[in-house]
Amino acid sequence: MIKLHGHEISGNSYKARLMLSLLNLDYEWVRVDLMKGEHKTPEYLAKNPFGQVPLLIDDETIIADSQAILVYLARKYGGEQWLPTDALPMAQVIRWLSTAAGEVRQGTENARLFHLFGAGTKINIDRATEKSHFILKQLDQHLSTRTWLECDRPTIADVAIYPYISLAKDGKIELDAYTHVLNWMERFQKLAGYVPMLGA
Repeated sequence: MIKLHGHEISGNSYKARLMLSLLNLDYEWVRVDLMKGEHKTPEYLAKNPFGQVPLLIDDETIIADSQAILVYLARKYGGEQWLPTDALPMAQVIRWLSTAAGEVRQGTENARLFHLFGAGTKINIDRATEKSHFILKQLDQHLSTRTWLECDRPTIADVAIYPYISLAKDGKIELDAYTHVLNWMERFQKLAGYVPMLGA
């Protein structure tokens, strides 16, 4: 049985939940109470020394980090559909995983942290807002000529980018000007296996 350790309002935990659901995989949800510091306990740190969620356990295999979990699940359970193995399409998909960990994190994810969790002492909200609109403009332009981010089908590129873009309003980032992004989000929400964020 696969176990997914995470928190219900963590966008990165949501990525892993989405992938498991899109692949129609059974799993056990193990809630990690971030507010109580359960991710910093010796028991949890023994599994993930970085002290972060999500964490996926598949029999004896332990995978930390949402992007790594997407790659693992796609390659082990999804075949070519979610992560192609040919060099160019794989590179194109992986680029978006890097974007999720870079520009999206610096933008909509940080803006959400600032407004939703009061992380104001650590986050420059003006910079996060500027970064949010930068990546949204890039996404909107990219999606103006295609249905999905890469490969003419849903891949883990879409799964990696979707959560924190769909949660942009939590960070007071409006999406109304980004028509192609909104249309892409609608398509994503119609995928078989799509689930909303827990508690949303």
